Amino acid sequence: MVEEKPALTDVGVLVGRFQVPELHQAHQELITKIASWHKKFLVVLGCSPTLVSRHNPLDFQSRKLMINAHYPELPVVPLMDHPDDHEWSKELDRRIREVFPVGTVTLYGGRDSFIPYYSGQFPCREVEPSAYVAVSGTIERRNASLEVRSSADWRAGVVYAAYNRYPQVFPTVDVAVVRETERGNREILLARKPGEKGYRLIGGFVSPTDSNLQAAARREVLEETHIEISALEYMGSYLVDDWRYRHEIDKIMTTVFLAHYVFGAIQPDDDIEELRWFPMNREFDLNNVVPAHKPLLSGVIDAVECYCEKQLKEGTLQ
Repeated sequence: MVEEKPALTDVGVLVGRFQVPELHQAHQELITKIASWHKKFLVVLGCSPTLVSRHNPLDFQSRKLMINAHYPELPVVPLMDHPDDHEWSKELDRRIREVFPVGTVTLYGGRDSFIPYYSGQFPCREVEPSAYVAVSGTIERRNASLEVRSSADWRAGVVYAAYNRYPQVFPTVDVAVVRETERGNREILLARKPGEKGYRLIGGFVSPTDSNLQAAARREVLEETHIEISALEYMGSYLVDDWRYRHEIDKIMTTVFLAHYVFGAIQPDDDIEELRWFPMNREFDLNNVVPAHKPLLSGVIDAVECYCEKQLKEGTLQ
């Protein structure tokens, strides 16, 4: 922790993110301390190309207004994150000179700040507030996420965040699990969720913990059916007309795999109420399928039929 007054330069620059709902006393002490050391003072806010994430929930303008509510005359400028630290450092130097073209400069940052990654032309100093214990921004964001407020401003902020982000495509996986019957016919395993009359392919949303789409597909099959399957074969990808997103700009896109049943008794689990084997052919009755999966399953059956016919000719069908 640096308490002593540093050798004076003309310009002091505080580089940070300030991804918090409000400036607490530690933030205010830090800004006031550095401002007292220099005739000119500038705050540079790091900005992420991602929008409304847990690590970066607030955009530049909302954080600038937050700081200027306490320090109306303080200049605040944005600096976009960059994958190359050297290029980021050059851009930081350029943004400083846009505001203050001349004069000596000192950069300031706290613990775990930008300093180890900076390679620009200005000296850096680590500085922390002395009178108050700095609160983790992660903890502050977490605490704020647990609170629902009754004010119109709070609700307007939620609406603002919903609109000021990129449209999203949510990735899912579906697996066409097929098997050969004793009579040489093929069957496909479909699932029914509680409250639904129709059936669907085995599958679900991809998790951030899945190493790849194939891992996600195997996890979903195991969670929902408790059976073992063969190696996965990619069958195609489809935009799903899911009723939950029908009137949203965000959509679901699924990747479909083919797998052959290996062993195990089917046991519906997770969010599945029933599992059932259906005869699989081009005369399959799509009325048995939920609306969102009708075009999906129609394409899957055609693809599976062609694939299985090819495998039969090659003598490799399991």
